[in-house]
Amino acid sequence: MKSPSDVVDAVAGAAESKPISALARAGLMARGLIWLIMGVLAVALGIGHSSQHVDQRGALSQLASEPFGTVLVVLLAIGFAAYAVWRLSEAAFGVTGEPPGKKGPRLQSLARGIAYLVLFFSAVSILLGSRTPQSSQQRSLTAQVMSHPGGRVVIAAIGVVIVAVGLWMVLDGWTAKFMKYFKSLPSRLRTTARRLGQTGTVGRGLVFALVGVLFVSAAWTASPGKAGGIDTAIRTTLEQPYGRWLVVVAGLALMAFGVYGLFEARYRRV
Repeated sequence: MKSPSDVVDAVAGAAESKPISALARAGLMARGLIWLIMGVLAVALGIGHSSQHVDQRGALSQLASEPFGTVLVVLLAIGFAAYAVWRLSEAAFGVTGEPPGKKGPRLQSLARGIAYLVLFFSAVSILLGSRTPQSSQQRSLTAQVMSHPGGRVVIAAIGVVIVAVGLWMVLDGWTAKFMKYFKSLPSRLRTTARRLGQTGTVGRGLVFALVGVLFVSAAWTASPGKAGGIDTAIRTTLEQPYGRWLVVVAGLALMAFGVYGLFEARYRRV
């Protein structure tokens, strides 16, 4: 009879198996594609050629409206589920390339796994016909939280956490720490992957930081309409001086992150 440690070792081994590796690559491809589409939507919004919501749900809705879009959204939904399973397995058994006892990367994988599990259900809801904008859902939830005693403090705290995550992304991108996951990347492609990762991660981090600032502002002024996700941050930027140029630059950064994600899908150590 196997001991509990033998069972744990067997499960951990399964988490590092070829099927999990395939799930990871499928998930990374789906993540790269959704951010690439979001970047395209942001650029189109900045130059005045689109009014589509610039967030994951908006990208999926736009995709669903195109020829063969339903099939593509189904494939992305499968990819999001695959990404969630991979990240949750990392949270349970450790992150490849990180020390086994290090808890930070495992907690990050847990958060990412949950986020993409939510995104999977969002894709399913779009396939079932829902077209409620993501930003509207976020503002409605913010209003509900703020209607309770201490709700503004909770929203402010969430905003501070999002700002911290955004700034961490900026630091991670600036220092290019992500390159430690590309041990097998051909040397001729390392500079390209590094530049794409830096540009995309820094840009995405700044957008996240702005999202957090808007949450804090919403709590401070008791105005839940100010809070929202990436779409709200992009549209707030659009209203500022030189806002269209800033939105185009943000869109290009998100596109860079999407292409970098495709590099991850092909070459990342998983």
